[in-house]
Amino acid sequence: MSTKRRRHSPKQIVRKSRDADAMLTAGKDLSAVLQSLEVSESTLE
Repeated sequence: MSTKRRRHSPKQIVRKSRDADAMLTAGKDLSAVLQSLEVSESTLE
């Protein structure tokens, strides 16, 4: 079962990065943030 790789536009990357930062600051767990944004840990780094 392989998943199709999606490319994110620069605007999407910036938005998801800001959303992730806000969620992590609010105290959400990293795994919950990754799942809600549908990105991998390496994408977020």
